[in-house]
Amino acid sequence: MNAPDTLDEPPLQLYEKRKSVFPQAVDGTFRRLKWAIMAVTLAIYYVTPWIRWDRGPYAPDQAVLVDLANRRFYMFGIEIWPQEFYYIVGLLVMAGIGLFLVTSAVGRAWCGYACPQTVWTDLFQHVERFVDGDRNAQIRLQRAPWGPGKIARRLFKWSIWLVIAFATGGAWIFYFADAPTLAQDFLTGNAAFVAYATVGVLTATTFIFGGFLREQVCIYMCPWPRIQSAMLDENSLIVTYKEWRGEPRAKGLKKARGPDEPFGDCIDCMKCVSVCPTGIDIREGPQIGCITCALCIDACDKVMDQIGRPRGLIDYATLEGQEREREGKPALSPLKTLLRPRTLLYFGIWAGIGLAMLFTLGTRSRIDIAAAHDRNPPYVQMSDGTVRNDFTLKVSNMQARPRQMEIGLVGLDDAVMWRRGGSRDIAGRTLTVDLPADSVKPVKVFVVGPDSALGRRDFAFSVRALDEEGGADSVKVHFAGPGDGS
Repeated sequence: MNAPDTLDEPPLQLYEKRKSVFPQAVDGTFRRLKWAIMAVTLAIYYVTPWIRWDRGPYAPDQAVLVDLANRRFYMFGIEIWPQEFYYIVGLLVMAGIGLFLVTSAVGRAWCGYACPQTVWTDLFQHVERFVDGDRNAQIRLQRAPWGPGKIARRLFKWSIWLVIAFATGGAWIFYFADAPTLAQDFLTGNAAFVAYATVGVLTATTFIFGGFLREQVCIYMCPWPRIQSAMLDENSLIVTYKEWRGEPRAKGLKKARGPDEPFGDCIDCMKCVSVCPTGIDIREGPQIGCITCALCIDACDKVMDQIGRPRGLIDYATLEGQEREREGKPALSPLKTLLRPRTLLYFGIWAGIGLAMLFTLGTRSRIDIAAAHDRNPPYVQMSDGTVRNDFTLKVSNMQARPRQMEIGLVGLDDAVMWRRGGSRDIAGRTLTVDLPADSVKPVKVFVVGPDSALGRRDFAFSVRALDEEGGADSVKVHFAGPGDGS
């Protein structure tokens, strides 16, 4: 850092002081689109835990539920067990690739319309306009000294923000337990401590991030703006200022325009800056603070209508399309812009993962068996010369009703088994167990093989349902004996 040339010159600062942003209200196509998306996303978030879904008498009737106590994830007709966690991984991978797809096609549309930070910040800003007034009134109130009027407005606004933040944190915990029951326990003080702690943390973060940090989260805290540059190319749709058309700027409205008029269409009204939720000037080109909300397009189009100039000085456009427009060439069709190798590749991967998950969901068995060989001792030499191995089986019934299962031996000829605690007199190649609905039942068994079974031999346990629906599974294990060299 260079020293100042004179003692009167202030020292250079490493960090710029934050400038408060007071976005001005605007109406237009993209503002109405943001209203619609905000209403839909908030409705989904707040209402989903209260939707009921009948799964029968043995399973919860909440449509979307993350049941941590029983290690289940329910989403309408889909039930995910811990051993099926790969479905959750698949959904996360699809979400990531979907974000790449959207960004490569239409820039940071996710950030501008559907990101939770954007949605709640937008909601908080509408509350602020309701209480404090629009941009100019907010600026005057910000500069005014603290007094009874300013304190009252601040407390009123913050109270509304706090109610919204509390509802946000409260809605989140209903995804992890039966919503009506948890709501009653929460209000009566009988809920678990973790429920109150979660609501407290989410209330505080929503209140602070949506009410005070706002654009700071998008510009400095979120990593996505720094990643998105790798997702964009010259054919990505982004919000852009057509400099070739707007420059040089006129200062104020020019009512008379001759053929040799030296000014462009931009009259430097600053409307695009006034409505921007992050306070940037889109005329300076693509930048990290642009969340592609397109409110500047609505503001600029309105000004262009007022001064009798064509819309689109600020527009959704690709860099290649903007260059073609500058040269007077016809614009590329939207389909040609979207259907290009990069977006097709992302869509192909995204769709492939989704189809594979749908296929496995449709063909998966709702029965599962796992086996663990007891290691102490690895085998027991019986008095008649036979060898016994002990196993602990875990049989899963992933249906919302009780089922009867048959466990059998596959391979290891002449071997028999019986349940631990039972008599060897009833030993056989199969045994029957009754499993409750949505349950995992441990079954401890003895497996005895004849002299010919001495040494390590591979075999399998199988399980099949004895009802009309059927279903089966198996697991490979090995039989240990005195000749086992492993």
